[in-house]
Amino acid sequence: MTPVFAPLSGRRDILERRMDDEDPTHDLSGGAFGVDTVFRLEPVLEGAASLEIAPDQPGRVFVGSSDACELRLADRTVSRRHLAIEHQGLRLRIEDLESTNGVTVDGVQVTSAFVRGGEVLRLGTVDVRVHAVRSQAAQLSQAPSFGRLFGIAPAMRRLYPLLEKLARSNVTTLIEGETGTGKEVLAEALHEQGQRRSGPFVVFDCTAIAPNLLESALFGHERGAFTGAVNAHAGVFERANGGTLLIDEVGDLETPLQAKLLRAIERSEVCRVGGSKFIRFDVRILAATRRDLEKEVQAGRFRDDLFYRLAIARVELPPLRQRREDIELLARLFWRALGGAEDRLTPAVLQSLQQGTWPGNVRQLQNAIARRLALGDDADVGAWLEQAGPAMPTSPSAAGGPDVVARSIAQDLPYAAAKARVLQDFEKRYLKHVLDKHQGNISRAAAASGIARRYFYVLMSKHEAEESP
Repeated sequence: MTPVFAPLSGRRDILERRMDDEDPTHDLSGGAFGVDTVFRLEPVLEGAASLEIAPDQPGRVFVGSSDACELRLADRTVSRRHLAIEHQGLRLRIEDLESTNGVTVDGVQVTSAFVRGGEVLRLGTVDVRVHAVRSQAAQLSQAPSFGRLFGIAPAMRRLYPLLEKLARSNVTTLIEGETGTGKEVLAEALHEQGQRRSGPFVVFDCTAIAPNLLESALFGHERGAFTGAVNAHAGVFERANGGTLLIDEVGDLETPLQAKLLRAIERSEVCRVGGSKFIRFDVRILAATRRDLEKEVQAGRFRDDLFYRLAIARVELPPLRQRREDIELLARLFWRALGGAEDRLTPAVLQSLQQGTWPGNVRQLQNAIARRLALGDDADVGAWLEQAGPAMPTSPSAAGGPDVVARSIAQDLPYAAAKARVLQDFEKRYLKHVLDKHQGNISRAAAASGIARRYFYVLMSKHEAEESP
């Protein structure tokens, strides 16, 4: 096993220097990281409780009809996991999770937007009022890493206090995140920082074993249990006894095995294939998945009882595009760890790396660094960006350009899609123009535009969210 961040151990000097250079509000002596807003979500629904979201909220908060959501709305027009909310200083970022009935902000349908308090969100037919209730010092961790998991972006430093608590506990934990975000690295860090660090750390990847061998690999088998079973074999639960077992990509496990896995976890015992006696084990269970298990449950591909058993605690690792402060830091760390001379990692290359969307996340960034070191000048910046995905637009006008109408027509888009693209570009450019004309004063810009300040603000939030990484 080669963890994504494994080569970076012992490089706290780079991390702490980078935090001081890039983050003028950072204070290694401890204390607050600025003053942020505490928000309260109040559903207009009988029996629904309100929810406060503080600046130190780790990761996203989910709103939906599922019991696993932090804010549960028991209404048939609300999807199981309808909306994700992330605290970002003086505002909340909201994201529709491909819900059935959509999300609107003050009557404007959105897929992603920022709110600052005073808005009404509608999920299906349920209204949720957003209140900015008070200011509070945002207590972010001052540590630049959690074990071998590195990052100084606020999205990461909000997680570290939670991870420290989880490491001290024995609770079953579900780790969620896109491919390449470092889920296995986090699992190993939880093990290494916890009470079971002297025990084994065993990884079972549900996608790496042939389907007909999964049960044997999980629970073990006795000699002669099937053709080719010439010796008895201990499963991963037995091998992890006294330590930690990571069940990686648990969302890919076939349904019949999910029931057997649930029974093993609940009873802390397994029966080998071809055996007749149960074997007790003492193992801390961690599970990781790139899938949205709520949707898998809704689609009938994942057992809801197993989901709730695994999700006693949950951690969602942010993608690299949402922690862009870490791109240069990680690039430098990977470069040094792989033996590169620091003067060869030029400012131009680092700036180019910032332009990528990195769909493969930290793993893809590490591979790009390794490729550059192996191929030298043959691995030019353009090739890096090709690996990293399309560049982010650098300005509101860059997304559409001056000839967006001609380009939309030339692409032979359907009428509705072409019209929406042109309108989107017009909105962005118009807002920029009127705000520049009135020196950023929203009230005067809205009045000059002839639209309500609230609606002007919603349009700003919508396009601001689209431009955000």
